[in-house]
Amino acid sequence: MRKVLYILGQLDDMDVDWLARNGRRRTVCAGDTLVREGVPCASVFILLDGGMEVSITGLGRVATLGAGEMIGELSFVDSAPPSATVTAQTACVMLDLDKGMLAAQLARDDGFARRFYKAIAMFLADRLRGTVRRMGYGADASLDSDQVLADELDEGLLDTVSLAGDRFDRLIRTLSTARTH
Repeated sequence: MRKVLYILGQLDDMDVDWLARNGRRRTVCAGDTLVREGVPCASVFILLDGGMEVSITGLGRVATLGAGEMIGELSFVDSAPPSATVTAQTACVMLDLDKGMLAAQLARDDGFARRFYKAIAMFLADRLRGTVRRMGYGADASLDSDQVLADELDEGLLDTVSLAGDRFDRLIRTLSTARTH
C-alpha cells in the first residue's frame, strides 16, 4: 500500500477525482494474466486490492505486487512493450486507466502533467532502489522479498502520507460505486 503514497502524495484532490471519474474499476481473477511480456497494453493500472506476480522470460518470478502498486507505467513513459508478465496471484481489484485518455489529460493540463510525472519518477526511483538493494547492493533480500527495508520510504514523502492515504481511500470508495469492467 505504501507505493501508492508516491503517486497520490504528489497529485492534488482534483487530479485524484479525475482518475476516479475517468478510470474503470476492474476485477481480475486469480491466475489471470493482466499484462504479457512483449505485448502492448492499452492501460496503466493501480492495484487497489489483491496480489500480483511479475515474471520475466528466462528469470521467472522477479517480484510480487500488492495494493498501491502501479502496473504498466514503464510502457506508458517510454512506449516500449511491457518487459514482464503480470499475473494475478489472488482475486484483484484495480483502477484501469486508458493510456490514450491519460495522455490526452496530461496534454490538456500542465499542472496535472507535472504532478503526475513527478509522482511516476518518485515511484520508479523507489522501485529501482529496492531492486538494487535486493540484488545484493546493500541488503540480503531476494527479488521476490516483501521485506520493507528501513530506509525505503523517502523522508520527503512523510508530509504527504496522511493526505495520500485519504486520497487512496476516497479513490476506492468512488470506484466501489462505479460499474465493474
